[in-house]
Amino acid sequence: MITHLNGRLVEKTPTYIVVECGGVGYFVRISLNAYSKIGNDENIRILTQLQVREDAHVLYGFYSEKEREMFNHLIAVSGIGANTAMLMLSSLSSDEIATAILTENVGLIQSIKGIGSKTAQRVILDLKDKVAKSDFAAGNIFKPNNTNQNDALTALLALGFDKKKAEKAVEKVAAENQTVEQLIKEALKVL
Repeated sequence: MITHLNGRLVEKTPTYIVVECGGVGYFVRISLNAYSKIGNDENIRILTQLQVREDAHVLYGFYSEKEREMFNHLIAVSGIGANTAMLMLSSLSSDEIATAILTENVGLIQSIKGIGSKTAQRVILDLKDKVAKSDFAAGNIFKPNNTNQNDALTALLALGFDKKKAEKAVEKVAAENQTVEQLIKEALKVL
């Protein structure tokens, strides 16, 4: 299997890149998120995943290990192929997909073009345990700019509460303009 390519970026489009390694040009399909992160530098290192089908060998490229890991999780779900997984990774970042899975946000997953209600529910059902066991979305359940929720979670963890239960409790009681103390008190009532 080809796990990464390290070479010269020959061509870059929103859906694919061509990387020349040792005189051979590799056609690599990428997501829009990867496209936005790949610079215009001549030398590039891209993580890859080779998919072998009856009619083709297709190389998919990823900017980060998290993106490749989410791709592998998604294609393991019945009804989601490699192209649909790339479409999902183009619509949402891998962290956003992980957060949607962990919070069971069917609407967010369903908002991706081509993903219906049943497929969104299947993604959540099939991947919730896998994503929760990995450190995939650790710390990403809350919006990055909401320090009160993060501080409340840190305090609950320091008190010895289970991380997943504490995250759910804080998320359940969270409201706008709450202080850290208010969040902790309300979360303790839920726990």
